[in-house]
Amino acid sequence: MVENAGLTELYRGEDPVVDIVAVHGLNGHPFKTWTTTKTNKFWLADSDLLPSNLKQSRILTFGYDAAVAALLGKTSSDRILQHAQTLIAELVADRQLEDAAQRPIIFICHSLGGIIVKRALAYSASRTSKLVQHYHSIYVSTYGILFLGTPHNGSNKASLASVGSRMINALTPSKIADTNSQLADALLEGSEVLQNITDMFVPLMKNFRVYFFWEQLKTDLGATIAYIVEEHSAAPILDNTERAGLPYGHRDMVKFESRSSPGYRLVVAALIRYSKEAPELISMRWVQATEMLRAKRQNEAAELLH
Repeated sequence: MVENAGLTELYRGEDPVVDIVAVHGLNGHPFKTWTTTKTNKFWLADSDLLPSNLKQSRILTFGYDAAVAALLGKTSSDRILQHAQTLIAELVADRQLEDAAQRPIIFICHSLGGIIVKRALAYSASRTSKLVQHYHSIYVSTYGILFLGTPHNGSNKASLASVGSRMINALTPSKIADTNSQLADALLEGSEVLQNITDMFVPLMKNFRVYFFWEQLKTDLGATIAYIVEEHSAAPILDNTERAGLPYGHRDMVKFESRSSPGYRLVVAALIRYSKEAPELISMRWVQATEMLRAKRQNEAAELLH
C-alpha cells in the first residue's frame, strides 16, 4: 500500500472560498516533497506559513505511487491516466461530502505532478455523459495552476527521456539509481506519453490562470551538475501565462523555510491573487456549464424519441 495515498486535508479555514490542491512528482511524497529536510518546515500546513496567508481556504495534498516504475513503466500511459482518474474521483467525492462541488480549485504541482494534473483536467473536461458528468465538475471549477519544475515540452523523445533520467538521478536514493539502465526504455516510452498529454492540455489552457516556475540552480547528479528541467521546458513562453525563476535546485524549489525564504512571496502572492479572482469567474463558468449539460441531456432525450 502507498503511504498516505489519496487526498489529505492539511488545513481548513472558516468558510473557505477556494481549495488549494498540491500534487507531488516522480519519487515524491504528499508531505515530504513540500517539507524542508533540516528543519521539517511544511509550508503547506504549518500555521505560520501558507495557512496564515490563505485563511479562507482548504489546503489538500494528493498522494499516489510515484515510484519510477509505477509512473513511467512499460504501461506508463495507463499509469499516468490511472493516477489522473483517481485524483479526479477523490476530489469529486471529497467536495460532494463537503457540499462544495462548485468551489474554485487552484493546483500546485511539482515536477511530473504537473503532468498528472494536466491529464486529470483533460479527463475531467471530457466527462460530459449523463452518468459521469459529476467528474466534469473539477474541470469547470479549476481556476489556476502553479507548475513548479514541470517538463512541458521536449523537442523529441530523447530529450524528454534525458529529463526523466536526470529526475531519477536527482530524486532517487543512490542505491536505487544504480538500476538506471533498466529504466531508460521506460523513460523513452514515457516521453511520448508526456508529449501526448501536453498536446491534449493545450486547447484547455485558455480556461486557466497558469504560472510557470523554473529552477535557477543546477542539481549535483554525481557525474555531472545540471538543470533537471531546463527553463524552456519548465516555463514555455505563452500568451496569458506568468513565469518566474526560483533560486533553488529541482528538489528544493517546493520547500520554503520561512515567509522570508526566496521565492515564497512570489508563489504565495500568486495564490492569494488567484483566490480573490476565482469565485466570481468560477460561478459564471458554472452557469455556462450547467446550461451546456442541460442542453446535452435535452438533445439526448429528443434523439430517444425519434
